[in-house]
Amino acid sequence: MALLCLFIAFETVAKPPNIVLIVGDDVGYSDLGAYGGEINTPNLDALAAAGTRFANFHVTASCSPTRAMLMTGVDNHLSGLGNMAITMPFEHQGKPGYEGVLNDQVVTIAEMLKDNGYHTYQIGKWHLGNAPEKRPYNRGFDRTIALGDTGADNWQQRSYLPTYDKAHWYADGEAHTLPDDFYSSKYFVDKAIEFIDSNQADHKPFFAYIGFQAVHIPLQAPKAFVEKYHGRYASGWEPLRQKRLEQAIQLGLIPSSTQLSSLSSTDDWAALSEEEKAYSARRMAVYAGMLDAMDFHIGRLVAHLKTIGEYENTVFIFLSDNGPEPSDPLQIISISPWVKFNYSVDIEELGAKGTYTAIGPSWASAAASPGNFYKFYAGEGGVRVPLIVTGPGIIENNIAKSFAHIKDIVPTILQLSGTPDHQGNFHGKTVMPITGASLYPVLQGKKSVTHGKEKYIGYELAGNAALYKGDYKLVKNLPPLGDGEWHLYNITADPGEHQDLRDVFPMLTEQMIAHYNRYAEAHGVLEMPEGYNYIKQATFYSAKLILLRNLPYIIGGLMIVLVGYTYLRRRAKRRNSSATPMIKG
Repeated sequence: MALLCLFIAFETVAKPPNIVLIVGDDVGYSDLGAYGGEINTPNLDALAAAGTRFANFHVTASCSPTRAMLMTGVDNHLSGLGNMAITMPFEHQGKPGYEGVLNDQVVTIAEMLKDNGYHTYQIGKWHLGNAPEKRPYNRGFDRTIALGDTGADNWQQRSYLPTYDKAHWYADGEAHTLPDDFYSSKYFVDKAIEFIDSNQADHKPFFAYIGFQAVHIPLQAPKAFVEKYHGRYASGWEPLRQKRLEQAIQLGLIPSSTQLSSLSSTDDWAALSEEEKAYSARRMAVYAGMLDAMDFHIGRLVAHLKTIGEYENTVFIFLSDNGPEPSDPLQIISISPWVKFNYSVDIEELGAKGTYTAIGPSWASAAASPGNFYKFYAGEGGVRVPLIVTGPGIIENNIAKSFAHIKDIVPTILQLSGTPDHQGNFHGKTVMPITGASLYPVLQGKKSVTHGKEKYIGYELAGNAALYKGDYKLVKNLPPLGDGEWHLYNITADPGEHQDLRDVFPMLTEQMIAHYNRYAEAHGVLEMPEGYNYIKQATFYSAKLILLRNLPYIIGGLMIVLVGYTYLRRRAKRRNSSATPMIKG
């Protein structure tokens, strides 16, 4: 009997931890309270206090390339997302590494965990392929509720852009219809709880991957959450950006010497009319309310895990897929008419069902504070995001300041769960090896650095590029905001990328350029065509999809016009003929 009790006790202690991986969409570096933000995020802040916050964590500047690395631990150029389809130049389409979906040369973390006895659940945004074989249900997940698109409406089953004919939702690999009372953040947590509870009886660990739509366009949130921020942003974006900088310094996330860089895309708040200021402030209030609502529902999940006795044995990982979104569909000529025809943009209703808004580049620069640039660009505002990890064995109230990368998440989960690395061979098939490094020693307090000073990590997406080595970052951003030239920053001492060190350390700059060229060659990075501009490419791609989808209607309309014109012309000809007087000979 004593041996049996000892065996049961050993099994209880040895049970691998559950893992909840949460991705916020377009959440800026300083949006959370734990990172210096004014938005109410008590549940994520509590997780941060119970574990480790990473001050220097990097992803890619767009969603699906980040998600490809998050799922595989393999560089985006090797896993199929060398670029997103919407911003991919036609010359690159179909080339190796530029499939635009998660390719078959990589293994997902769900597949590895499933082999190790985990239940695996995916809920929310997937965006790694809509074809049946690319959906998460066929990439290692037992149960799924997946959005295949870049985004969607948060209140209804409808597309948020004219590029999509509908919102593509899937449940366990099949087309899915959302409930009438759908709100994205609430629904995702409801389904996560349902999936977790469905297998409670067998006591196996679970892996739940939740991809929230907050705070991706369109910004939508229940009115009670939005009203909490009414009037909060009446002073504009520059004071907010400065205040967040000061708070991040006070929290110990960034050095006290950090300075902000300016962007030409940031408007002059004082030059706006009072009406324009009120409307803009309301848009930011909806953004804050949407993030607040996401945090509230994360709190529901945490509370449920405590109720069922699973919280103490659960590792929580929260991160954002990229920096804040600067695009404003209401300012894009090809999209604005569609938005205004299909949605309300009335200030009094913003956030509610049937409404549409976005924060635009000026507020995005504040959400990214203290970083330079924002989503789509390789500046720190586009690629440095929050990362919170908490759970058993992880030291509390810790701030990790050394460089960390999105490819590190898979090795970390493998070590936390006791799951073996496939080492480039999975079920007898040769696959791309995992190239990230485990953050677990840092999480335990045994190490302060994950990547040594001599190790370099390359990055490229849509022509914007970077190379990280020790404290330094070599970076190049294309127009319209960048100049297409290499610059060098010490991003540990200068996260605002304020002081360019290119001319101060010319030898280091040249060395890092050489490292980047080696990275690009080894990973099949393709040169961008002359004159490439991601905004123009995305506009052209969207217009092409809209045209192709509506081509039958356009052809039908032209045929009707042609038939009508022919009929009217013949009728006029007959009238003219009958009106001509007969000349008698």
